[in-house]
Parts: sequence; C-alpha cells; structure tokens
Amino acid sequence: QVQLVESGGGLVQPGGSLRLSCAASGFTFSSYAMGWYRQAPGKERELVATISSAGGTNSADSVKGRFTISRDNAKNTVYLQMHSLKPEDTAVYYCHTFLGLFHYWGQGTQVTVSS
Repeated sequence: QVQLVESGGGLVQPGGSLRLSCAASGFTFSSYAMGWYRQAPGKERELVATISSAGGTNSADSVKGRFTISRDNAKNTVYLQMHSLKPEDTAVYYCHTFLGLFHYWGQGTQVTVSS
C-alpha cells in the first residue's frame, strides 16, 4: 500500500535551517508529482511546494527564496530544504501525493521555530 513517511522536523531558532525528508513506497515514485503542505495551529492546511515527475517545481510566495523542494527517484524520497526559518513557519509539515482518484498524506513532522 502507499506509504509516505516524513522525518527531519524539530526545534530550530529563527534564521536556522532544517531539511525534511519523505520516504515513499507502494507506488512508482518517479511517475508522480509530490508536494509538501503545512498546517499551523488554528489554521487550514496550506501548500508549501510541489515537484512534478519531471522535476519542475512551484512554491508558495511565503517561502520563495527560502525553501527548496527536490526529489531523489533512486531513493524514492522527496526533500524540503528550509533556510532562514521564521516563527511563522512553525507548523506540522505533511508530504502529499495524488494517485488516480486518491490523495495520500504522511503522518506529518513538527517544525517549531522559536528562540
């Protein structure tokens, strides 16, 4: 079955960096777009960045120039490199893919930006 397992979250000071990873299994990873979403307390889940099967990327205006999404098809893994983190980046970050008719989500990883 499809599984998405995130890792790499944690507590970081403002201005710091983190790299999130999402290990995928149960489908032909290289053939599908992947995405990162986040949900802060009391807010709706929002799109952070996406990467197509061909490697084309898009990101939210709020993270442009600070976050980079990438993928390693040999490792079935998608990454989110985050730099210049701000307190407003604090959220649970989710890995996502859409296969056929269904959305699939990971369990989420907490990112907390605080001094």
